[in-house]
Amino acid sequence: MAEKNKNALLDLKKRPGNHVCADCGKHDPDFAAYNIGIFICKECADIHKFLGRHISKVKSVKVDEWTDEEVEFMASNGNLIAKRKYERYVAPCYKKPGQRDYPILREQWIRAKYERKEFMDEKQQTYLLGRKEGFLWKRGKDDSRFQSRRFILDEEENVIKYYVDPSAKEPKAALKLSDINVTFCPDKIGNPNGMQISYMKDDVTRNLFVYSDDGQDIVDWFNAIRSAKFNRMKIENPGANKADLVDHLNTDYTKEGFLYKSGPRGKEAYKKRWFSLESKKLKYYSDPLDPHPKGEIYLGNKKDGYTTREGLPAGIHTHNGGFSFTLATPGRDYYLSAETEESRVDWMDILNKTVDPTLKN
Repeated sequence: MAEKNKNALLDLKKRPGNHVCADCGKHDPDFAAYNIGIFICKECADIHKFLGRHISKVKSVKVDEWTDEEVEFMASNGNLIAKRKYERYVAPCYKKPGQRDYPILREQWIRAKYERKEFMDEKQQTYLLGRKEGFLWKRGKDDSRFQSRRFILDEEENVIKYYVDPSAKEPKAALKLSDINVTFCPDKIGNPNGMQISYMKDDVTRNLFVYSDDGQDIVDWFNAIRSAKFNRMKIENPGANKADLVDHLNTDYTKEGFLYKSGPRGKEAYKKRWFSLESKKLKYYSDPLDPHPKGEIYLGNKKDGYTTREGLPAGIHTHNGGFSFTLATPGRDYYLSAETEESRVDWMDILNKTVDPTLKN
């Protein structure tokens, strides 16, 4: 009986939609929420278990024993049927997490679907209303402490602003929604609900780092910003494809991490810098939480002289114990060093793909 049910489940996984995780899209899911009727991956299964058995009951497809009734329920449902029920009203601007997204996005997506049932009733999606107000912990520009600040988002005014004094009439700063980029950065902040807001001020990147004590709240802020930007973009571009607009709501960092960098002559001492690659712009900082980068490097196309090479030109001194490489641009060469060979290979690979689109496939 056990072997028969196991084989039946493996056959069910071959049905359209069941071959990937119902929540994050990871291929070949090995678990199932058998009271919902969906196949899910291990990472999503762990989140389902925290929801409680009154919401989601999880079993391993290959290890646990299954009853005939449970297998029949899985056969009568499946990922596609569940999506039609639990994702009926997902707004185009809502960020559906993939398997590589930060845990807070995945957790709140799953909770929104099965615990709060947000996408079965549009009225529950308050982050789509065009206005949000509340308190976030914000890191000071000149002070590394995080302090509570009142934030207000207003789609109609195209602004997100924050106040040092909650009762103040004028905000400390007001940022145009259309100018900001928002990403999650829990590792940099050291908080699972950490978020980074970036914008241009006086032609220089400015970063704000915030977090919320509540995971749902920070994800709601993230999607409220995306929703407001999306609605304004629709008005400004009435004939545009919605999917194209969604692609421009925010840009995640392609890669971040520490490298050592020498000066323009290649004779200066190597200094440890935090590098962030966003689209075609490579920025570097003294500290990951600096409000401004020390420098920004635009990465053009390979045919125009942008490339990376392992090692350094003759006469350029190396970083002791480092794994060096050269980032060449038409204006100057940048002499860099990674801490490991693996890190050097990863950075060179992603930088070469950035300047040579033919390598991305």
